[in-house]
Order: sequence, then structure tokens, then C-alpha cells
Amino acid sequence: MSITWIMVANASHAKLFSNKGPNQGLELIKELEHPESREKAAELVSDRIGNYAGSGSYAQPTNPKEHEAERFALEIAHELEQGRVSNAYEKLVVVTSAHFMGLLNGRISQQVKGKISESINKDYTHLPIKELTGQLANHVFL
Repeated sequence: MSITWIMVANASHAKLFSNKGPNQGLELIKELEHPESREKAAELVSDRIGNYAGSGSYAQPTNPKEHEAERFALEIAHELEQGRVSNAYEKLVVVTSAHFMGLLNGRISQQVKGKISESINKDYTHLPIKELTGQLANHVFL
């Protein structure tokens, strides 16, 4: 039996589903939350810019929301790698916005990338499972 994982994610929320073949539907395996990505930028930073080990050179300002999205992408990449190593899936479908897809692609291993059968640039994290199944029907035999 061929198992396909479907990762539906955005910068703050991810749902990992399993599909065990045609007409088997989706089974929710895990949900991941990263509430820091929803925080206002002002709540994620301190009042002062730091410097590098007393060198006198100051850190370049970074977008704190982008930093949190990168951290969450790394967490998702780790989850996908664990599934690959344990042979929990043969194929992977990734459903996320184009921007977050770019962050995720920069963090997943080549072995996980090799299992991706479909990438869909949409944010379906808010959809109930029945509507999600309908949206994915053209891409995956559920």
C-alpha cells in the first residue's frame, strides 16, 4: 500500500494528513502551530539593536515575522525528514503559499524533495477536511 503525506501549511499553522490510497480519504496525523508568526513585529523584537560580541558593528535589521516563518519552515522540514527516515510515506504533496513554499524548499533535504509528487501554491489551512478533499481531488486520488 502506497502512503501519501499531504502537508497543508502557512507561516503559522500546518496540518499533516495521510492518504493510504484511492477512495481512502484524508486522515489527520498531526497539527503544528507557530503562534509567534502571528505576533505583531513590535512584539517580537527588543527596543535596541544588538552588536556582534562587542565588535562595534551592529546587526542588520531583520524582519522578525520573516524570521519566525523561517523557524517554522525548519520545524516542518524536520517533521517531513523524520517521516522520510521512518518510511512513513512514499509520496509527499505540499500545499502552501508561494512565499512559504520558498522558505520550506530552502530547508528540506534533497531526499524529501525527491518524494514530492505535487506542489500546490495555495493556503488551504483554514478549510475543513471535506472542502480540502474537494480542492485536492484534481491533484491526488483521495
